[in-house]
Amino acid sequence: MAPTEEPAATIPTPPAPAPHFILVPLVALGHTIPMVDLARLLADRGARASLITTPLNASRLRGVADHAKLANLPLEIVALPFPTDVPGLPPGCENIDQATDMRHFPPMFAALQTLAGPLEAHLRSLSPRPACVVSDWCNPWTAPVARRLGIPRLFFHGPSCFYSLCDLNVSAHGLHERADNDDDGQKEEEKERFVVPGMPVRVEVTRATVPGFLNHPGFEALREAAVDAMHTADGAVVNTFVGLERQFVACYEAALGKPVWTLGPLCLASSRDAEAAASLGDRLDAQQQGAVAAWLDERDPDSVVYVSFGSLARKLPKQLFEVGHGLEDSGKPFLWVVKNSEATAPGVQEWLRALEERTAGRGLVVRGWAPQLAILSHRAVGGFVTHCGWNSSLESVAHGVPVATWPHFSDQFLNERP
Repeated sequence: MAPTEEPAATIPTPPAPAPHFILVPLVALGHTIPMVDLARLLADRGARASLITTPLNASRLRGVADHAKLANLPLEIVALPFPTDVPGLPPGCENIDQATDMRHFPPMFAALQTLAGPLEAHLRSLSPRPACVVSDWCNPWTAPVARRLGIPRLFFHGPSCFYSLCDLNVSAHGLHERADNDDDGQKEEEKERFVVPGMPVRVEVTRATVPGFLNHPGFEALREAAVDAMHTADGAVVNTFVGLERQFVACYEAALGKPVWTLGPLCLASSRDAEAAASLGDRLDAQQQGAVAAWLDERDPDSVVYVSFGSLARKLPKQLFEVGHGLEDSGKPFLWVVKNSEATAPGVQEWLRALEERTAGRGLVVRGWAPQLAILSHRAVGGFVTHCGWNSSLESVAHGVPVATWPHFSDQFLNERP
């Protein structure tokens, strides 16, 4: 009888490494926050996520990184060197929120382009190579980096599909040129109203509200690069959801000619961890955050008017005074966020202190940045006076808070439309 052969030992196949996503947000708080939420969403599902930013912006995300480490999530913050002493930029300015003048924007975007080399070096050092680069629409310098390395690239667009579709159609039909030829001497109500072509519904705009990013003089080259990078991308990621704008998602995908992934509202990823969400931005210290929460806890349900106009829109002192008088005269409890750049304008700080004294017990003025998600989700908040940025719009929808609108620029005029 032939000897029985022992079966050969089988070596188990090692599991494939988790896909690695490289996320490159624009260095502006309103652009970074949803990308942080996207990184959390990916890491929660077992993918590896790396957020690419600069040293100053990395320090603002320290709370996010700390939470990811404690939760054993594969999420990391990678800081690339930002050039120092950039001509035309204030010292230490690494974030668009810190820009105090439109003249700071061109040198900021020029400085960001120098990150292409360090980003490529970082990606080449990784093994295995990342599965995908997801970069902000306003970061077209990432396109040639991903192309040289053969890494698929998606662009992340901050606004709604409705607005993005309007922008595509406005550009395709030369509506910007028509709007630019509109007579500056006309009153707003007398200016020609333009119908945006190619939309499934009628959309009228004026020169002041015509859609489009980077359309100001001096940004032509950057917009051209961004549009080229959009057309060469493998698809788009949008912070929205089909239930909100089903018709426009389908039309935008058709107009773009490539896949569109709707992953919003991304703020709900942060809602699961209020501490990490509240750590974003120019953070209030723990004592101040606690004071905001305690103040809200003492208010009746749906009684507080929350007022915040985002991280970029800046009010003139006379506008701040009118907002304050309105809140005072309303007789309602209010929580008003005033940016540091606004509060330090001549005469404003003293006026705010006087307002706080007159409305003591029912009004709270927060200077700087406030944990908006925690505020909007609080039972005491019954209304939101907003600039209609898309992040704020989605956050109010996610938490069921009615809004009063004061749009300032960009997509905000279309966001306020029902």
